[in-house]
Amino acid sequence: MARDYGGQAVIEGVMMRGKDELAIAVRREDGEIVLEKNKLDSIANKFKFLEWPLLRGVVALFQSLILGIRALTFSANQFSEEEEELTLLELVTTIGISFGLAIVLFVILPATLIGFVQDFIASNLVLNLIEGAIKVTFFLTYVVVISQMEDIKRVFQYHGAEHQVIHNYESELPLSIENAQKFTTLHPRCGTNFLLIVILMSILIFSFFGRPTLLNRILIHISLLPVVAGLSYELIKQAGRENAGKIFKLLAIPGLQLQKLTTKEPSSDQIEVALKSLEAILDD
Repeated sequence: MARDYGGQAVIEGVMMRGKDELAIAVRREDGEIVLEKNKLDSIANKFKFLEWPLLRGVVALFQSLILGIRALTFSANQFSEEEEELTLLELVTTIGISFGLAIVLFVILPATLIGFVQDFIASNLVLNLIEGAIKVTFFLTYVVVISQMEDIKRVFQYHGAEHQVIHNYESELPLSIENAQKFTTLHPRCGTNFLLIVILMSILIFSFFGRPTLLNRILIHISLLPVVAGLSYELIKQAGRENAGKIFKLLAIPGLQLQKLTTKEPSSDQIEVALKSLEAILDD
């Protein structure tokens, strides 16, 4: 199915993945496009209950983190004299640090700030809306700041190339640079959409928990993250369908607008790299 395919921008390249395979294409400094292709082996293939709705979203999140870090490491190695492989300990440590920073920025700090104003706000929903606004502000500030970095601008161009190529494939037009350039750099199944919907979903869910103490508020947020991620994944999955209902299309709009910051118009050379990555997993 066309909608089983997606990807991620990496350093001077693109990772594309389907149900069973993954490919990473990177353009080296000499202009050569290096390609690596691997089989995908999800833990859900061994434990079928992990494919159930909600659970599959949590599995997909962790798998995407692992594959994304490995893909970034591979792309970075193409510009280094020494090729390095991530050990299991380094991979776990990297993911742990990433989650730790995310929890500090999007859970602990907003919950702490809310503690200063909650006595002046009667409505729990309004209180959670304010907390959600703080999270969105932090997220947007982070994106805007990193988007000013030249290296990140190029990653955002490859992000746009990835989306255009996926649109090209889903349209069933022949895969080519010219056809890919006809499409938008925005895509409803993008991980940017997922992150924003996670924040919005948390506003709704956490409104049912009253006004816990700071410590309990933080613990509740952390413990419910799998639920929030699972629900957000299902929404993104529905929004990405060709015959998605109006409500799902509406939910995708904020994320699509945010992608105007995280994607840039790519060059034809960058689209070529994205095409090479996708074609590699379509060969079989």
